[in-house]
Order: sequence, then C-alpha cells, then structure tokens
Amino acid sequence: MAATKTQAKAGNSAKLTRPVANGKHAKVSSGAISVPYQKMFIGGRFVDSVSGKTFETLNPATGNVICQVAEGDKADIDLAVKAARKAFESGPWSKMHGPDRARLLNKLADAIEANREELAKLESLDNGKPYSDSFNIDLPLTVKCFRYFAGWADKVMGKTIPIEGDFLCYTRHEPIGVVGQIIPWNFPILMLAWKWGPALACGNTVVLKPAEQTPITALRIAKLAHEVGFPAGVINVVPGYGPTAGAALSSHMDVDKIGFTGETTTGKLVMTAAAQSNLKRVSLELGGKSPNIVFADADIDAAIEGAYFGLFFNQGQCCVAGSRLYVEESIYDEFVKKMTAKAKSRKVGDPFDAAFEQGPQVSQEQMDKVLGYIDSGKKEGAKMLTGGGRVGSNGYFVEPTIFVDVKEEMKIAREEIFGPVMSIMKFKHMDEIIERANKTMFGLAAAVWTKDVKKALRMSNALKAGTVWVNCYDVFDAAAPFGGFKMSGIGREMGEYALTQYTEVKTVIVAM
Repeated sequence: MAATKTQAKAGNSAKLTRPVANGKHAKVSSGAISVPYQKMFIGGRFVDSVSGKTFETLNPATGNVICQVAEGDKADIDLAVKAARKAFESGPWSKMHGPDRARLLNKLADAIEANREELAKLESLDNGKPYSDSFNIDLPLTVKCFRYFAGWADKVMGKTIPIEGDFLCYTRHEPIGVVGQIIPWNFPILMLAWKWGPALACGNTVVLKPAEQTPITALRIAKLAHEVGFPAGVINVVPGYGPTAGAALSSHMDVDKIGFTGETTTGKLVMTAAAQSNLKRVSLELGGKSPNIVFADADIDAAIEGAYFGLFFNQGQCCVAGSRLYVEESIYDEFVKKMTAKAKSRKVGDPFDAAFEQGPQVSQEQMDKVLGYIDSGKKEGAKMLTGGGRVGSNGYFVEPTIFVDVKEEMKIAREEIFGPVMSIMKFKHMDEIIERANKTMFGLAAAVWTKDVKKALRMSNALKAGTVWVNCYDVFDAAAPFGGFKMSGIGREMGEYALTQYTEVKTVIVAM
C-alpha cells in the first residue's frame, strides 16, 4: 500500500518533492543501528520461541544479516492466543472504558513520535526503503492513524430503534474478541497501525504476525505499547513464516477474527483456513493492478509527476501502484518521452543517503520476481525504453523500467509486479478505456487525470475500484476508507468503516 499525502490539485502543476533525510542531514549512518528486541512478545514479555528456533532478517541494501529473530510456529501462536484471550475475558482490558483506551492509544502515538528517528532507521534497515520516506512519510502517518482511532475509542456505539409494540429496542457494538492480524513487508509500521488502531479502539486484543522479511519494528513498537501502559496480553507479536505461524493463526479455533494484508493467493489461503476452522470473521486487503488514466485535456506535467510517484514510490512495492498507465492517443508520444527521461534520471542506491530516490527491493526473491516479469515483457514483444536490469552486485536493487507497445494479454499488463516496472499504453476514447481499465480481476485503486469535471465524475463512477483518485495519486488519510473490489479484498481499512471490521452488532429488545 502506498501511503503519502502528496497531492496534485486539479488545474495546477503538482510538484512532488522528496524530503531530505531528516531536515538536518543529507546522509544518515546505518552502521551503528542496534536492534533492541529480537524475541517474540507474548503476554507482556519478550520470550524465545518454544522450539528455540530463530531466522535471519536481512538488510536488503547489502544482503547482510541484521540479526536473528525468534521463529514462531503453532506452539507460539497457541501461547499468544491464550494470553490475548485472558486479557480480553478477565484482564483489565475487558473492564476498560473507551476514554481509557483512547488515552493509551494517544500515549502510544506520542511514544512512536518521540522515537521517530530510531523507528525510521530500523524500518529502512530491515525494509530497504529510503530513510527520508520512513522518517517523513511512514512514521507521521502511523502517528496520525493511532491518534485518529484514539478519537473513535469512546464513540463506538449502537442505535435505538423504534419497533412495533411496547418494546425498547437498541443495538450494541461489541468487540469481536481475539483478533489475529497478518501484515506485509512493504509498509511494516504503517500496516501495523492500520490493523492495531481500529482493533484496539473497539476493545479487542490482538496477535500480530509481521512479515518474516521485516519483523523488527513490530517488536520495538510492542515494547513501546507495554511501556505506555497497555495491559499484558492485549498486544502480542509472533514473528514467523506464513505456512507455519500464519497458517496457525488463520486456523486457530480460539481466534475470533483474522485481518490480512498481502497478495491475493495467500489471502485465499487465509480465508479458507478461517472457514474450515471456526468460521472466524475475515477482512482482506489484497493485490491490485491499478489503471492510471491520463486524458489529453489533463495538466500533462502534473499527470507525469503523479504517475511517476504513483508507480516508483517505495520501489514500486505498493498494492495501489499505477502500473497500467493509459494515455490518450494525441498526447501519448509527448508523455512517453517525458516520463522516460524522468525515469532515466531516477537515482538508485543507499537508502540512508538522501541523494538516492530509490532503495532496493525487499529481498532476493522479490528482486528475482521483478526481473522475471521484465524478461517476460521483452519475450512477449513489449518494447523496453529504459531500465530492465539489476543495479550493482550487492543488495537487491532494480533499475526503474518502462515498457511501451504493451498488449492487455501480456503478463506485465495482467499480473501484479510489485516493483519499479511501468507499462504505458494508449487509448482513443472514454468508453474504450472504461472497458479496458475494468478488465482485470483486481479492483483496488484507479486514477483519472482531466480538467473536465463531467468526465472525471463519469470515470469515477464507472471504474470498479475501491479508491479513485482524480488529478492526484497516493493520497491517503486515516479518515478515508481503503479497500478493494473483486479479488482485491473484503472489507475496509481506516476511517469509520474500519470499525465495522472489529465489532459485532448485538440487538437488545426489552418488554416495556
């Protein structure tokens, strides 16, 4: 998921500038970053795995081992679920009122903000994203997310409903119970906030499995939550692999709800496991292949800036990445020329050096996957204008890549690449592009660039996507719901809509 407030306003030329490292230094030292917590966090304590096993987490900029992290599996998930159940049923959490939960969420936001530099360093070390992005985008949005849901903690309420007869009828919105949450590696801290924020505001307890590629910031934030006063067992973090820890969490009979963010194939496995166990509630935020549509009457410079950011931000590792870029025929050649020049000038390198805009892909596996898609594009007849290769021999860096002459049936136009690979295609008229844009199994996001209000509204209504940006891209806010149509997911993250994923509605009828 991309996550930034950068915005291009209609009728104006957008300037999507990159922030410097932290407002003071052009380069941040990564050599002395210590990883304070490497064990799993269960019941308010850091503990070793039951098996004693650990796994390596790597620095994707170098391929070197950062540290060994405790590897959880079914036995550890069992312990975490028991701790969460105890905290929910009999601990102080079950007796805590909304204003008190709000106070704790705000205190956690304050603690994250106070430790912003350390967390940003850990995030970039483990994930590979530029430190400037971690510090100036991911961490502020994380703090805002927790503060937003802190504001909801004392406003989770039902309705009084007039019904026939002499009865009082009202509804209660009650916490579901123990919530299992599985998050991806592309925005580790922010995805944690998207999951914890509404779940905790509603009074649930959580067991989180972070991505095995990026476990260390979740463990650090768990410690911060404990320090600010969250009762033992309310928050539990079990690092591990999907087929073991993730599968155990999804199928656990004492987990009441599972929330998953990741790719669609794994989402199906999570949903199947939930259905075959105890029919636990499920919400899924899955993949995308977002169409980004530029009409000839758009502000071309703003559209180029927005499309560039919308694809290459976070090394292209965004579920909403605008990887299907459609440009109206009359401006296509000019647009391609400018976009290619911009991509060629993009600087790839050390994520702790603000001179570089793009860091590495998160892992060897992801780099190889992206390079495989590039090879398939060339083999299927697309024309590559720039990029296409690995940068250097250390770390997992991939060149910004642009294809033209792309056909809808090609693999690079159909499947989610999750890397810095852009396909630019031309179109002639509105009806044609609506059909082409919607001809996909995904429906997470889309964008339209035009100065014509009627055209913008018609396109926004016609596009089958959970979010449609008009004359902007990657604009997120904690108050705005986010999620997908079709195979891009079930349910919504963020905003008031997120609360419905973490409460059960109870109807009470009293004879008068």
